[in-house]
Amino acid sequence: MSKPKILIFAPREEPPETVSALEGMGCELVFGDRDWQLPRTTHEDAVVEAARDAVALMGTSMRHTPISRRTMQASQRLRIVAKYTVGVDDVDTEAATELGIMVCHAPTESNCFGVAETTITFMLSLLKKVAERDADGRQMAHRGQFRLLRRQPRLRRIPRPDRRPRRPQADRNAGRPAAGALARADHRLRSLRAAPHFLTHGVTSVDYQTLLRESDVVSFHVVLTPETRYMFGEAELELMKPNAIVLNTARGKVVDEKAIARAIDGGRIRGAAIDAFEEEPLPPDSPLRKLGDRVLLSPHSASYTEGGELRQGVAWATRSVVTALRGGAFRTMSITGTHEEPMT
Repeated sequence: MSKPKILIFAPREEPPETVSALEGMGCELVFGDRDWQLPRTTHEDAVVEAARDAVALMGTSMRHTPISRRTMQASQRLRIVAKYTVGVDDVDTEAATELGIMVCHAPTESNCFGVAETTITFMLSLLKKVAERDADGRQMAHRGQFRLLRRQPRLRRIPRPDRRPRRPQADRNAGRPAAGALARADHRLRSLRAAPHFLTHGVTSVDYQTLLRESDVVSFHVVLTPETRYMFGEAELELMKPNAIVLNTARGKVVDEKAIARAIDGGRIRGAAIDAFEEEPLPPDSPLRKLGDRVLLSPHSASYTEGGELRQGVAWATRSVVTALRGGAFRTMSITGTHEEPMT
């Protein structure tokens, strides 16, 4: 009898312990072609063929060749699809439910904290105009205009009565729609008075429209579902302050990029930082590219942490597959602890 086959459809430098754990169960590992992960390509036929007779599928994301019903139906033995990353929008979960196949993803600490750090970096970079100051500094240095500012005696400034005092960054409102594990992990915002736990730190829970109207910064941390698809567009932009900024480190199709570009260009909001795009990589003719330093663009890498990468996600997916194949209880991990759930 042939060994149970596990297809790693989108490999990402799986560590030796992952290979040992799966092969130690008597499984055969088959690695997908790395070209399957390339943008603007589709390899469904090849993935379907590789998935035949597999008992488990695991890997990182394949945006342009999602795990479809046809892929899962290629094997009558398939029990689980385990992702290394957060979100399962590239897996047909409705088909998986009908076929009795479990789907898991990996909201690990390294991923959550990495995105939280990037979110803060984006926010402060826009509010402090880091890109604009960098460009000015380079230009002045090129022209020989950059001077060393010498220490001058401190003068006490009396604010003009008709001038509104500038707000420090800590006094700004940060709104996070559907704050979940990532938002709770975002304890680094504590110094900016944005609490990691709603109940224990007095963060106000408001409806979506109120959040948009009152926030200086709106940051999206949601998985892509039919409910969250394009949850932010023209109607939502009309509610926002003209000095507000938008951050998206979730999924590209959560926000309407063209609407955001029009709003920034027209001065209706201050700027945006976007890590995930509707089409990846971002097309050369995207209007976001024409907005200069009012927009920060990142190549879907918000979760990057030096030395971290997807190692925790690979370990999470490996444990899920091992548990599913053994028919035991799932041991799921979170930033607040662990708990066990019986496999269904």
